[in-house]
Amino acid sequence: MTSPSHEIARAVIIGAGPAGLMAAEMLTDHGIAVDIYDAMPSPARKFLMAGKSGLNITHTEGLEMFLARYSEDEGRLAEIVADFTPHMIIRWMEELGIEAQTGPTGRVFPSMMKASPLLRAWLRRLEDGGATLHTRHRWTGWDEDGALLFETPDGPKAVTAEVVIFALGGASWSRLGSDGAWAEHFAKEDIPVTPFMPSNSGFLVDWSAHMNETYAGAPVKNIRLTAGDVSTRAEFVITERGVESGGIYMVSAPLREALAAGEALLNIDLLPDVSEEALTERLSRPRGRQSMSNHLRKAARLTGVKKALLYEFTPKEVLEDAAALAKAIKSLPLRITGMVPLDEAISTTGGVPFAALTEELMLEDRPGTFCAGEMLGWDAPTGGYLLTACFATGRRAGQGACSWLLDSAAPNGQNGVTDKGDAA
Repeated sequence: MTSPSHEIARAVIIGAGPAGLMAAEMLTDHGIAVDIYDAMPSPARKFLMAGKSGLNITHTEGLEMFLARYSEDEGRLAEIVADFTPHMIIRWMEELGIEAQTGPTGRVFPSMMKASPLLRAWLRRLEDGGATLHTRHRWTGWDEDGALLFETPDGPKAVTAEVVIFALGGASWSRLGSDGAWAEHFAKEDIPVTPFMPSNSGFLVDWSAHMNETYAGAPVKNIRLTAGDVSTRAEFVITERGVESGGIYMVSAPLREALAAGEALLNIDLLPDVSEEALTERLSRPRGRQSMSNHLRKAARLTGVKKALLYEFTPKEVLEDAAALAKAIKSLPLRITGMVPLDEAISTTGGVPFAALTEELMLEDRPGTFCAGEMLGWDAPTGGYLLTACFATGRRAGQGACSWLLDSAAPNGQNGVTDKGDAA
């Protein structure tokens, strides 16, 4: 077996996604050279994929509502995000020469919509500040002396560093680098890791053959979705396996919890702008020789996929009772039978719990080792919330790593660390 080559570094970041790169920026802003390691051939692959259809980087809704989108056991993530708000992210982009564009719903994008120009500008600034990127370096754990072990194109490598920031992502989209393999290495060192579960993912529904053949791929618009105490007006899409897309992601947390408890129902208001009373009155009008389909079209303006959903889940006797039919239209129960596989989810819950971390996101039982990004145990919907939290936790971990190095610096400054003031 080949012995690994050994290198010494002041600061190491493992994971070159948005959390890792933001942590690197905090270090380089303080004059600290940093080595960034990533298993993939190029950095930030999931970040780039997210930007292919428009990089929704954050959201401009009121801060109180914005922070309420986040879920984690101790509520610490909201405090971290409040320290790096959407408006600060917009200013950060502008400092990179990337103008922000805000959509009609408050979602924020780079003006050119894609992620690649922003990433290129960011990497240039990091390189100019003293960051070195090492691709095709897969972290494989620690050796008996605590050195970081990597598989590289040139063979095994061991790296000893004063401070380490892990930003290895969750456990979805493994083809882009987020495979969750790091959890096994953490567990071997008795570092707490909670199980991964899908988030912002599709759910399974047992459609009839007619529904599947006719409406798979159809968007369902102008509706209201409710699961548990979460409600949204966002649309969703019928898939061959069930339901997916923006509205489903907004209610994925309560649906996931309900599935774990034994039964999950998604309630759909097919006509959210019409009251149940008004709908009952319309449906009570005599329909004569009209078919039920024509009656629903004329009295309730219910057609296409919405009408198909109603027929799919409504017993015949309910269709014949105006009051019961109005109630079904306003709260159609769609039974969820499961979730899509973990690797197909946009994001995952689970990971390192905040209880195992200090306020600076350093592991309580491993001084000098920090964690950031989606590998932490939190959850959020799409819409700019995921990336904002990755940026904010990366920033917090990077600031913590700076403080760790500065606090441990020799009085004569011989370790080469300089304090350039607060980072962005």
